[in-house]
Amino acid sequence: MYKKQLIFQKIVCMAMLAMSAIVFLYSLGIMTDIYDTLYYTMPNPNNIYSSKVSGSAIYYEMQPFNTIFTNLSIGLILVTLILFITCTHSRRKYYIGNYIAVALSTVCNIGVSTWSLYHIAYYKARFLQIDFAALKEFWENRKQPQVYTDSTFWFDISYLVFGLLLLVTVLLIVNTILKIILMKEEQRLIGSRKDVKA
Repeated sequence: MYKKQLIFQKIVCMAMLAMSAIVFLYSLGIMTDIYDTLYYTMPNPNNIYSSKVSGSAIYYEMQPFNTIFTNLSIGLILVTLILFITCTHSRRKYYIGNYIAVALSTVCNIGVSTWSLYHIAYYKARFLQIDFAALKEFWENRKQPQVYTDSTFWFDISYLVFGLLLLVTVLLIVNTILKIILMKEEQRLIGSRKDVKA
């Protein structure tokens, strides 16, 4: 049982690192379609509301959010690395450092997920307020109709990204509970052997 649990905890910690990296990559990609579609509709960056397409100012409005989001995703990677620094992925017995690493990772994952999903939902609603008819006409007039998109893909995929992050977080908690149970069982067996010898 201990061997299976050790394999499980290593997989969970590696999955946590992978998901933190995916959140970072997502933070870099979330503005892709918005930049391609909206940037050139605003010829004067000093007055983003003088756009040729109503609602396109969302591109600039999202910049502060995206900066914070990217920084938070880097923070998630650094927090996840604490799991490896404390050997949470390979240690047979957990000590206070391991519990702190798990707790810190759990709190950060839930916090960043909640904050990000709230803001992404808000900006998705703002994106859907764009005058898409005017946007389509803008790119057709420039003879680049392929640039136009009204897709909310980059907003919608947030549910998958953060859903997986939270799932791995739950598995990390389950692993810790399982570890505690196994450690107590091991202590009980050691104690019973001492009693037999006495």
